[in-house]
This record gives sequence, structure tokens and C-alpha cells, in this order.
Amino acid sequence: MRDQAVITKFQESGALMTGHFVLSSGLHSGVYLQCAIALQSPVVAAEFGAAIAKRFQNDQIETVASPALGGLIIGYEVARHLGARFLWTERANGEMTLRRGFSIRAGERVLVVEDVVTTGGSTRETIEVLSSLGATIVAAASIIDRSGGRAEVGVPRFSLAMIDVPAVAPADCDACKRGEPILKPGSRTTVGSGQ
Repeated sequence: MRDQAVITKFQESGALMTGHFVLSSGLHSGVYLQCAIALQSPVVAAEFGAAIAKRFQNDQIETVASPALGGLIIGYEVARHLGARFLWTERANGEMTLRRGFSIRAGERVLVVEDVVTTGGSTRETIEVLSSLGATIVAAASIIDRSGGRAEVGVPRFSLAMIDVPAVAPADCDACKRGEPILKPGSRTTVGSGQ
């Protein structure tokens, strides 16, 4: 699956949005990729999952792990196509953890899968949690890398598509300086103006 085919699926589903957004990283951007909209189609989710799995089919992946919530659908699909088990990390009291009775065996070969990478923060936190439990993190993957390849997660990283979309601190945001309302994606609520 080529970059443009992935971006086209996001555009066709309405998952590629423009405006003034607060990202989960706290950064502001004029572009937001709402993967939940693209992945609401099981056919699209399966296509993306198969394409990522194909890249890792010879890497003896035993487990696919994703940070909740954004990585759950795509992580599950990748695991399904690899015939691997699937688990996820989630935040408890602000800290990424492995819960729900999930466990990791020392040396277990894990692929960490996320929907969109901007700074790589959630992927890094997931890698740190699993590594601390003895996992061997083979690589990290995502549907889209919106960092333009700059996000560093400490392991090799693969994305189906790469775009370079600026994400800036609120103090550096031109839309905030113009007082434009800020949308918090996922909630569809305005969180205020940029003042």
C-alpha cells in the first residue's frame, strides 16, 4: 500500500481534517488525522493491518502491543494478520502501564503499533513499559507518521504513509495568535480561543 493510497482513504472517509486543533501531545496543528473515522470501516482497518503485517511477516513477532486508545483497532488488525497475540498499554494515574492481567515473557518479540505518530510519545512510553518487563521490542509501526520521519522512539520504525504537518507549541501557534477557536479532536468540542 503506497503513501497516497493511505492518504486518499483518509480523505475519502473525512478522517483528514483541517482547522485549529489541540493534539494529544498538547501541540497545536492545522491538520488532524482522526483515525477512528477511517478505521470505522472494518474493510479499511483490515487493509491497513494487512499492509503493516506484511512488512513484519518474517520477523517472528509473537505479540503486537498498542497504546490505548488510538492504537487498539490497528494493533488488533496487525496481530490478526500476523497470527500473534494482542495486548495494550493504558494510562493509570497519568502513567503508561500494562494492566488487565496482561503479562510479558522475558525475550518475547513484540511489535508496537500506533495509529498516528506525531512526537512518538505514546509509542515510546509503551516501549519503555514492555522493555522494563523483559520484552524484546523488534520495531514500532503506525498507519501514518505525521512527524516527517523525525519522531524518535528508540527502535526501528515503519509507517504506511508519511506526511510532514507542522505541530507547534501553543505559544508558537499562529492560529492562537489570531484568536481562532481550538477544536479538541475526538470530542468535537471547542476548548477556547487561542488567547
